[in-house]
Amino acid sequence: MNKLIKTGRLFFSVGIVAYGVQQIIIKDFRPQIVPGFPTWAHTIAALPIVTGVIMVVVGLIIAGVFKVSDDIRKKTALYLGFYFLALIIVSHIPYLLFVYPHKLSHLGSWGDVLKELAFTGGAFVIAGSFLHNSSVPGKNNFSTSADRKLTLIGRIFFCTTIILFGCNHFAYDISFMVPRWYGMPTFWSYFGGAALILSGIAILFKIYLKPVALLLALMLFLWFISLHVPNAIADPYAGRGNRVVSAFDALLFCGVALVLSQFRNQTSSKISKSSSTLNMEYESSLRNERV
Repeated sequence: MNKLIKTGRLFFSVGIVAYGVQQIIIKDFRPQIVPGFPTWAHTIAALPIVTGVIMVVVGLIIAGVFKVSDDIRKKTALYLGFYFLALIIVSHIPYLLFVYPHKLSHLGSWGDVLKELAFTGGAFVIAGSFLHNSSVPGKNNFSTSADRKLTLIGRIFFCTTIILFGCNHFAYDISFMVPRWYGMPTFWSYFGGAALILSGIAILFKIYLKPVALLLALMLFLWFISLHVPNAIADPYAGRGNRVVSAFDALLFCGVALVLSQFRNQTSSKISKSSSTLNMEYESSLRNERV
């Protein structure tokens, strides 16, 4: 198995497990998962606890901790993606339209739903990474139209979040988040924003997909260890653990980018095999004609 794909799945799974564990600890949903609507969902402690346990189990399955087939891991990732997508439709959108007290024209108002959109896309992308290992006879990587569409949708969702998060670096002053030892905080804030926007566009349209996705993954991982982890350690209780989950957001996004960096290779491999098969069939037919 490709080590980068395996690492990407692990990073994604760690992020999912982290959200599940925090739901269990605080006995409530994170706003990235379920915002202030419906309100009753936040008054029943059993809901976040049970779903938190499920998220932990799901993350462990995707990571390969449990010895199950790749088909089950793929389906688990798909179900996770549909779960996040359902929450966007029935919770985030009604909350933003009818409950949210601030202007929706502010890009920051969409932060939580954009994260869940990336979780949805990431789950679909992770599911796509299992398709070439499917144990079902006659199925292989990107073998069905539905598989290809879900993987495409996942890439679109993920890149949309990355691009708009990059725009945030220009819409708001986030230079205070840059560690002092970096120096030139304003420059690094804008540089990070430009890098997010350009990488999101490049990955979306598969422009130098592998190197761009790998560079995005590297940047996100460096932010995770040099920015988010120190912030989380400095004040892990701020915003009910908001800095902690932000760190795992970066790791989760890093995992998705790692998996995406390998998609062109898989597709190219399949095309190459198909071309080779066609050439062999053509040469065989020519030999038969000569005989």
